[in-house]
Amino acid sequence: MYFKQLFDKKLAQYAYLIGCQATGEAIVIDPMRDIDQYVALAESENLKIIAAADTHIHADYVSGLREFAEKGVKVYASDEGGPDWQYEWLKESDYDYQLVHDDDTFSIGNIKFEVMHTPGHTPESVCFLVTDGEAARKPMGILTGDFVFVGDVGRPDLLETAAGIKGAMEPAAKDLYHSVRAFKSLPVYLQVWPAHGAGSACGKAMGSVPISTVGYERQFSLAFRASKSEGQFVDYILDGQPEPPLYFGRMKKVNKEGPPILTALPAPQKISIEEMINSPGTIVDTRDGKAFMERHLPGSLLASYDDNGFNTVAGSYVEPDDDIYLIIEEENLEQAVRDLVRVGLDHIKGYATPADLSLWDGETNHIEVIDFEEVNRLRDSNDIQVLDVRKATEYQEGHIPDAENIAHTRLSEYLDELPRDKELLVHCASGQRSSYASSLLTKAGFRLKCVIDDFSNWKNGK
Repeated sequence: MYFKQLFDKKLAQYAYLIGCQATGEAIVIDPMRDIDQYVALAESENLKIIAAADTHIHADYVSGLREFAEKGVKVYASDEGGPDWQYEWLKESDYDYQLVHDDDTFSIGNIKFEVMHTPGHTPESVCFLVTDGEAARKPMGILTGDFVFVGDVGRPDLLETAAGIKGAMEPAAKDLYHSVRAFKSLPVYLQVWPAHGAGSACGKAMGSVPISTVGYERQFSLAFRASKSEGQFVDYILDGQPEPPLYFGRMKKVNKEGPPILTALPAPQKISIEEMINSPGTIVDTRDGKAFMERHLPGSLLASYDDNGFNTVAGSYVEPDDDIYLIIEEENLEQAVRDLVRVGLDHIKGYATPADLSLWDGETNHIEVIDFEEVNRLRDSNDIQVLDVRKATEYQEGHIPDAENIAHTRLSEYLDELPRDKELLVHCASGQRSSYASSLLTKAGFRLKCVIDDFSNWKNGK
């Protein structure tokens, strides 16, 4: 059996290419939208992808399942979860597909996949037990999707906090508890192959180790250790979950109803800074925060390419129908395009380089940068509002008195609630997230200063 775990660092996402070397056939589990990467890898291993499968309707990226279906590849998707959680784009389509249920099986060459329904993170969530028929009669591992991670389990609150379904999180947490109880009955030797690692917003305590075992998770995962009773588990799993990025709700809808066919990556054209300024759309500047603060194009947004949050910030700040123009180094362009289409931002029309911007002698903007010493000097003024763009859990651990807290990836939905008659002092823990937030707020017309400083300097000097 050929087995390859593929990791996308920015979204902390794992996809899997699994192949039967005897027949030359392969399947991709939880593919991203730019499926050419999997096709190229399979070909390099003398394998042909004949199938693709999703463990659930994803909320953090656009699935590649429809791209594979469009190319004639058979796709497998869950038919569990009830009528509200179906793959609408698949049903009654002309695609080659199979909707799977608990205990269903299918094979790719000599490799057998057994479906296990594991509701909680989402109602339709399934796992796949994998048996290498050439070597054994029992499964060697389980593809857990967003159900079980290394050191954690998938959060059950997203239907409410991201998709806006009120009252959904507690019933989902109870479903997750029963799924965890069922998972405990699996053989302890089974390898656990999750769909995400540390850095993903689909859980709160994921480890950075890429794989685990059922036995290890049963003994050491805090979520499993909290599963002695339903009440204890529900309290634990709903406490301290980070705010989901704003685009999560949109991704869930897109993957349910059917993402647009990508076919090929967008090919943005090199344009001048003047053309960029005069083009309708959104300018996304991928330089570092310091360079952006010093000088940037009016109305542009900051999403630093060298930060793992690049596509999360862009997905939370840019509207999906916007034409996008990038300030980016040419060697980073293709990967940046991949990152953007993975979160449903497809209309990437043009780009210019930081060198082009440095030569531009037209209008630019500047954002004043301050430290926490200056925050302490200014914050008691009546025309000042401190805005803390860290997570709520960070805010609860310690914050500046009277500071308003809105996580930077949720900021777009709260712009109307912020005071326009005051100057905002925007801070996070270091200056990275406050830089992103400051670009969005400046574009929206707010007066502000951006705090780029370590938050411990406020705590030590308060």
